Amino acid sequence: MQKLLIDGKKILSGNINISGSKNSALPILAATILNNHTTIKNIPLVNDILTMLNLLKFIGLKYKLSKKKNSVEVINRNKNVNTVAPYKLVKTMRAGVLVLGPLLAKYKSAKVSLPGGCAIGTRPVDLHLFALKKLGAKIKIKNGYIFASATKGLKGAKFKFPSISVGATENAILAAVQAKGITVIDNCAIEPEINDLINFLKKLGVKIKTKGRKITIQRSVIEKKISHKIICDRIELGTYLIGGALVAKKLKLKNVEPNLIKKEIDILKKMGVKMKVGKNFIEVYKSKNIKNINIETNPYPGFPTDLQAQIMILMTQAKGLSKIKESIFENRFMHVPELKRMGAKIEIRNNTAYIFGPCFLNGAEVMATDLRASVSLVLAALIADKRTKINRIYHLDRGYEDLEKKLVKCRARIKRV
Repeated sequence: MQKLLIDGKKILSGNINISGSKNSALPILAATILNNHTTIKNIPLVNDILTMLNLLKFIGLKYKLSKKKNSVEVINRNKNVNTVAPYKLVKTMRAGVLVLGPLLAKYKSAKVSLPGGCAIGTRPVDLHLFALKKLGAKIKIKNGYIFASATKGLKGAKFKFPSISVGATENAILAAVQAKGITVIDNCAIEPEINDLINFLKKLGVKIKTKGRKITIQRSVIEKKISHKIICDRIELGTYLIGGALVAKKLKLKNVEPNLIKKEIDILKKMGVKMKVGKNFIEVYKSKNIKNINIETNPYPGFPTDLQAQIMILMTQAKGLSKIKESIFENRFMHVPELKRMGAKIEIRNNTAYIFGPCFLNGAEVMATDLRASVSLVLAALIADKRTKINRIYHLDRGYEDLEKKLVKCRARIKRV
């Protein structure tokens, strides 16, 4: 099993090109099932994307991936379509369940394995199934699979999600585009990645209107040859912003859309992080006298749970007590025991982490438990004394494109063994 060896206390300097958003590309790839010829640009070459492409191939679509251009061409000839998403391709990636909506909408049946991914909470598919049932699907779960059918096709409906879910919102949208009539969905997630999916579907000719957390969709005929560029990865951008604040003389983050992370930028500035924000770049500098802060993770436009583990590392260097209340997932502090092995002073009470700083971190052997936890250990290792060994780094490869190359280019000392 591969590991990362990181020597800390190295001052970083240089440029990092931010990749396209994994969390945007995955639902858009699922949406290519609905179309016949799609080109997606600025796609991140991470394992979750490769898994989704293999899933589309299993279903019967064909694709041509250009690693040099970070683009993929997906073709659906509607021949020999297999409306099954098997366990072997869904077990490592929660987004595999997103093929359920488009398969059901276009082919009137689907058999999709219950998803896997990071062990950060229960994250049930109840809300996905709730939405599909409202659209007229018949659903049963058996032997670890979701069996869904709509023999006469899906029908438009009005419904409200009992709680906000990004994945369920995406699946509902993807199913509703070919449901008869009009669908009105309330209490939707409004993350930038969902807006990117909506913009993609509009290029296909789908009639969609958004107002606050309400989305209205009218059934559309959608088979066009289109091209779409994925938005930048706001979580990768936030990760490197925090990294720059910790250890960079000057780190320039390029190909970015700063408006996607207004909340995060405001919080980092309140903590004393020095940065210069341009139209499509952000420069960040090692910041002294980091201030303590209290934050709570919430659905967009709140502070993202996917940056909770990373900002915790910055809090270990802040003066005084900082707090993070985790309101999205019930099991997302699994990185804390590993950080404590490195000398961090953190206490967990219920769903709140109390971080006491500033504290001196020492290199240690640690274990990654999920995608965002693994990158928080990388950030901790960059400021730690001596060497840190991070085990189970396959989590990193699911969501961060060329992490070592990007950091080594900026003078970090990282080695994969």
